[in-house]
Amino acid sequence: MKIVFSYGGSILAQEGTGKNFIEKVAGMLEEFSQNHKIAVVVGGGKPARDAIKIARDNGESEAACDHIGILATRDNAQRFLDVLGDCALDVIPETLVDAKNLFGEKILVMGGTEPGHSTDAVAAILADWIKADILIKASNIDYVYDKNPKIHSNAKPIKHISPKEVVSMVAHMESGAGQYALIDLVAAKVIERAKIKTIVLDGRDLDNIKNVVAGRPFKGTTIE
Repeated sequence: MKIVFSYGGSILAQEGTGKNFIEKVAGMLEEFSQNHKIAVVVGGGKPARDAIKIARDNGESEAACDHIGILATRDNAQRFLDVLGDCALDVIPETLVDAKNLFGEKILVMGGTEPGHSTDAVAAILADWIKADILIKASNIDYVYDKNPKIHSNAKPIKHISPKEVVSMVAHMESGAGQYALIDLVAAKVIERAKIKTIVLDGRDLDNIKNVVAGRPFKGTTIE
């Protein structure tokens, strides 16, 4: 299979996880790469959000704030690449065209590309371009919920949802730099347009991710 991961910077930027966890993620992806073609788009996490806040407070444009976030994602991608070692390409693509052309036998790792595109959007567009079999959004969210579980204690997890329903759900969410809580509208529309099977799950549960790739039952939301 061709698998694209959108891996949250909140996990790989070592917020609550250390290098040992990142090494475990790298080991899992190396294992996957023996039988599958893998691409990983890495988010910015708290370092990106902090830098964006400072820039915004200083009156920078949203495009400028996006660019600052992109640089943070590329820093995280480089740190992840250093852990992956020889099983990954030794270059971080800065454009989707480069990523599409480089995708192949070794694991491809990248961050953001241009203002206006979250890392989820980059992952979705890449998944479309390479005709990926599956897109896995791995962050600190275990399911898509019917409402924000951080605010509503009675929020219910959704196991299956259509791309059209996701587009409707996120259409009114804030879309400024660093503010993509679930998945942003661009990513949702690409998933809908290209009919990309997408899984939303907790990226810290590596056994659960292995279940997805192996075709076993798993905890998470299927967008299809």
